[in-house]
Amino acid sequence: MFNSDTIVMLLNGTKDTLYMTFVSTLFAYLFAFPIGIGLVVTKEDGLHPMGFLNRFLDVIVNIGRSIPFLILLIAVIPLTKLVAGKSYGSTATIVPLVIAATPFIARLIESSLQEVDHGVIEAAQSMGASISTIVFKVMIPEAKTSLIVGATIAIGTILSYSAMAGVVGGGGLGDIAIRFGYYRYQTDIMLITVVLLVILVQILQITGMKIAKKTDMRII
Repeated sequence: MFNSDTIVMLLNGTKDTLYMTFVSTLFAYLFAFPIGIGLVVTKEDGLHPMGFLNRFLDVIVNIGRSIPFLILLIAVIPLTKLVAGKSYGSTATIVPLVIAATPFIARLIESSLQEVDHGVIEAAQSMGASISTIVFKVMIPEAKTSLIVGATIAIGTILSYSAMAGVVGGGGLGDIAIRFGYYRYQTDIMLITVVLLVILVQILQITGMKIAKKTDMRII
Protein backbone atom coordinates (compact mmCIF):
# COMPACT_ATOMS: atom_id res chain seq x y z
CA MET A 1 0.00 0.00 0.00
CA PHE A 2 2.82 2.41 0.92
CA ASN A 3 6.36 2.45 -0.42
CA SER A 4 9.40 3.53 1.56
CA ASP A 5 9.24 7.11 0.25
CA THR A 6 5.66 7.47 1.47
CA ILE A 7 6.56 6.12 4.90
CA VAL A 8 9.49 8.53 5.18
CA MET A 9 7.21 11.40 4.09
CA LEU A 10 4.64 10.52 6.76
CA LEU A 11 7.33 10.21 9.44
CA ASN A 12 8.75 13.61 8.48
CA GLY A 13 5.22 15.03 8.46
CA THR A 14 4.63 13.69 11.96
CA LYS A 15 7.93 15.17 13.14
CA ASP A 16 7.06 18.57 11.62
CA THR A 17 3.60 18.50 13.19
CA LEU A 18 5.04 17.81 16.64
CA TYR A 19 7.71 20.49 16.08
CA MET A 20 5.10 23.11 15.17
CA THR A 21 2.83 22.07 18.03
CA PHE A 22 5.34 22.13 20.86
CA VAL A 23 7.30 25.22 19.75
CA SER A 24 4.07 27.14 19.18
CA THR A 25 2.74 26.05 22.57
CA LEU A 26 5.93 27.21 24.27
CA PHE A 27 5.87 30.68 22.71
CA ALA A 28 2.10 31.02 23.15
CA TYR A 29 2.47 30.34 26.88
CA LEU A 30 5.23 32.94 27.14
CA PHE A 31 2.79 35.55 25.82
CA ALA A 32 -0.37 34.16 27.43
CA PHE A 33 0.84 33.85 31.01
CA PRO A 34 1.24 37.62 31.59
CA ILE A 35 -2.15 38.23 29.97
CA GLY A 36 -3.91 35.51 31.99
CA ILE A 37 -2.33 36.72 35.23
CA GLY A 38 -3.21 40.31 34.34
CA LEU A 39 -6.86 39.38 33.78
CA VAL A 40 -7.07 37.81 37.23
CA VAL A 41 -5.06 40.38 39.17
CA THR A 42 -6.78 43.46 37.66
CA LYS A 43 -10.39 42.27 37.90
CA GLU A 44 -12.82 44.05 40.22
CA ASP A 45 -12.17 41.73 43.17
CA GLY A 46 -8.57 40.95 42.20
CA LEU A 47 -5.33 41.65 43.99
CA HIS A 48 -4.90 44.99 42.23
CA PRO A 49 -8.15 46.12 40.56
CA MET A 50 -7.59 48.16 37.41
CA GLY A 51 -10.84 48.42 35.47
CA PHE A 52 -9.43 49.97 32.31
CA LEU A 53 -6.54 47.51 31.95
CA ASN A 54 -8.80 44.55 32.72
CA ARG A 55 -11.34 45.61 30.08
CA PHE A 56 -8.55 46.24 27.57
CA LEU A 57 -7.04 42.78 28.08
CA ASP A 58 -10.50 41.21 28.00
CA VAL A 59 -11.32 42.86 24.65
CA ILE A 60 -7.96 41.87 23.14
CA VAL A 61 -8.45 38.24 24.18
CA ASN A 62 -12.03 38.16 22.91
CA ILE A 63 -11.02 39.60 19.54
CA GLY A 64 -8.17 37.11 19.23
CA ARG A 65 -10.44 34.17 20.02
CA SER A 66 -13.17 35.28 17.63
CA ILE A 67 -11.04 35.21 14.46
CA PRO A 68 -11.21 31.83 12.64
CA PHE A 69 -7.75 30.30 12.31
CA LEU A 70 -7.84 29.92 8.53
CA ILE A 71 -8.66 33.61 8.12
CA LEU A 72 -5.96 34.57 10.60
CA LEU A 73 -3.50 32.31 8.80
CA ILE A 74 -3.96 34.27 5.59
CA ALA A 75 -4.28 37.70 7.22
CA VAL A 76 -0.90 37.50 8.97
CA ILE A 77 1.08 36.30 5.95
CA PRO A 78 2.97 39.65 5.74
CA LEU A 79 3.94 39.33 9.41
CA THR A 80 4.88 35.68 8.91
CA LYS A 81 7.19 36.66 6.04
CA LEU A 82 8.71 39.41 8.18
CA VAL A 83 9.40 37.13 11.13
CA ALA A 84 10.22 33.82 9.42
CA GLY A 85 11.42 35.06 6.04
CA LYS A 86 8.76 33.05 4.18
CA SER A 87 5.04 32.29 4.41
CA TYR A 88 5.14 28.49 4.02
CA GLY A 89 6.72 25.57 5.83
CA SER A 90 6.61 24.36 9.41
CA THR A 91 8.72 27.15 10.92
CA ALA A 92 6.68 29.89 9.24
CA THR A 93 3.44 28.32 10.50
CA ILE A 94 4.58 28.82 14.08
CA VAL A 95 3.87 32.57 13.77
CA PRO A 96 0.09 32.33 13.13
CA LEU A 97 -0.16 29.37 15.52
CA VAL A 98 1.24 31.49 18.35
CA ILE A 99 -1.06 34.40 17.51
CA ALA A 100 -4.11 32.12 17.41
CA ALA A 101 -3.23 30.14 20.54
CA THR A 102 -2.21 33.00 22.84
CA PRO A 103 -5.72 34.38 23.61
CA PHE A 104 -7.12 30.85 23.99
CA ILE A 105 -4.38 29.88 26.43
CA ALA A 106 -4.76 33.18 28.30
CA ARG A 107 -8.39 32.26 29.01
CA LEU A 108 -7.35 28.80 30.21
CA ILE A 109 -4.79 30.35 32.57
CA GLU A 110 -7.33 32.91 33.81
CA SER A 111 -9.85 30.14 34.49
CA SER A 112 -7.29 28.01 36.35
CA LEU A 113 -6.12 30.86 38.57
CA GLN A 114 -9.68 31.85 39.42
CA GLU A 115 -10.24 28.35 40.82
CA VAL A 116 -7.76 28.99 43.64
CA ASP A 117 -9.45 29.13 47.05
CA HIS A 118 -9.84 32.77 48.12
CA GLY A 119 -9.12 31.72 51.69
CA VAL A 120 -5.58 30.76 50.72
CA ILE A 121 -5.06 34.08 48.98
CA GLU A 122 -6.46 36.03 51.94
CA ALA A 123 -4.15 34.12 54.29
CA ALA A 124 -1.15 35.15 52.18
CA GLN A 125 -2.35 38.76 52.14
CA SER A 126 -2.76 38.76 55.92
CA MET A 127 0.89 37.77 56.25
CA GLY A 128 1.92 40.77 54.16
CA ALA A 129 2.84 38.89 50.97
CA SER A 130 3.30 41.05 47.90
CA ILE A 131 1.19 40.64 44.77
CA SER A 132 4.01 38.92 42.89
CA THR A 133 4.61 36.55 45.80
CA ILE A 134 0.92 35.65 45.97
CA VAL A 135 0.75 35.06 42.22
CA PHE A 136 3.92 33.00 41.81
CA LYS A 137 4.17 31.26 45.19
CA VAL A 138 0.50 30.80 46.05
CA MET A 139 -1.86 31.01 43.08
CA ILE A 140 0.20 29.24 40.42
CA PRO A 141 1.27 26.33 42.70
CA GLU A 142 -2.32 25.95 43.94
CA ALA A 143 -3.61 25.94 40.35
CA LYS A 144 -0.90 23.58 39.09
CA THR A 145 -3.20 20.65 38.31
CA SER A 146 -5.74 22.83 36.51
CA LEU A 147 -2.94 24.53 34.55
CA ILE A 148 -1.61 21.15 33.40
CA VAL A 149 -5.09 20.09 32.28
CA GLY A 150 -5.37 23.40 30.41
CA ALA A 151 -2.00 22.84 28.76
CA THR A 152 -3.15 19.42 27.62
CA ILE A 153 -6.23 20.95 26.01
CA ALA A 154 -4.13 23.72 24.46
CA ILE A 155 -1.64 21.30 22.90
CA GLY A 156 -4.45 19.29 21.31
CA THR A 157 -6.04 22.45 19.93
CA ILE A 158 -2.76 23.77 18.54
CA LEU A 159 -2.07 20.41 16.90
CA SER A 160 -5.41 20.63 15.10
CA TYR A 161 -4.60 24.20 14.06
CA SER A 162 -1.29 23.02 12.62
CA ALA A 163 -3.15 20.50 10.46
CA MET A 164 -5.35 23.30 9.07
CA ALA A 165 -2.24 25.23 8.10
CA GLY A 166 -1.70 22.63 5.37
CA VAL A 167 -4.16 24.62 3.25
CA VAL A 168 -1.44 27.23 2.66
CA GLY A 169 1.53 24.87 2.64
CA GLY A 170 2.12 24.97 6.34
CA GLY A 171 3.97 21.67 6.46
CA GLY A 172 3.35 18.63 8.61
CA LEU A 173 0.60 16.05 8.31
CA GLY A 174 -1.99 18.65 7.30
CA ASP A 175 0.09 19.67 4.30
CA ILE A 176 0.47 16.02 3.26
CA ALA A 177 -3.28 15.46 3.59
CA ILE A 178 -4.04 18.48 1.39
CA ARG A 179 -1.36 17.93 -1.26
CA PHE A 180 -1.75 14.17 -1.68
CA GLY A 181 -5.07 13.23 -0.13
CA TYR A 182 -7.10 16.12 -1.54
CA TYR A 183 -5.41 17.48 -4.66
CA ARG A 184 -4.18 14.10 -5.93
CA TYR A 185 -7.19 12.09 -4.71
CA GLN A 186 -5.04 9.63 -2.78
CA THR A 187 -7.61 8.66 -0.17
CA ASP A 188 -5.23 6.18 1.46
CA ILE A 189 -2.82 9.04 2.26
CA MET A 190 -5.71 11.15 3.56
CA LEU A 191 -6.87 8.30 5.79
CA ILE A 192 -3.48 7.56 7.29
CA THR A 193 -2.82 11.25 8.06
CA VAL A 194 -6.16 11.46 9.87
CA VAL A 195 -5.32 8.30 11.83
CA LEU A 196 -1.89 9.68 12.75
CA LEU A 197 -3.39 12.97 13.92
CA VAL A 198 -5.95 11.13 16.07
CA ILE A 199 -3.22 8.95 17.58
CA LEU A 200 -1.04 11.98 18.37
CA VAL A 201 -3.93 13.79 20.07
CA GLN A 202 -4.80 10.70 22.10
CA ILE A 203 -1.20 10.19 23.23
CA LEU A 204 -0.85 13.83 24.25
CA GLN A 205 -4.23 13.80 26.00
CA ILE A 206 -3.54 10.63 27.97
CA THR A 207 -0.03 11.78 28.94
CA GLY A 208 -1.23 15.20 30.04
CA MET A 209 -4.09 13.83 32.13
CA LYS A 210 -1.79 11.30 33.84
CA ILE A 211 0.62 14.10 34.77
CA ALA A 212 -2.28 16.21 36.05
CA LYS A 213 -3.59 13.32 38.13
CA LYS A 214 -0.20 12.78 39.75
CA THR A 215 0.03 16.46 40.74
CA ASP A 216 -3.52 16.63 42.15
CA MET A 217 -3.07 16.83 45.92
CA ARG A 218 -6.82 16.32 46.39
CA ILE A 219 -6.47 12.68 45.32
CA ILE A 220 -5.94 10.44 48.31
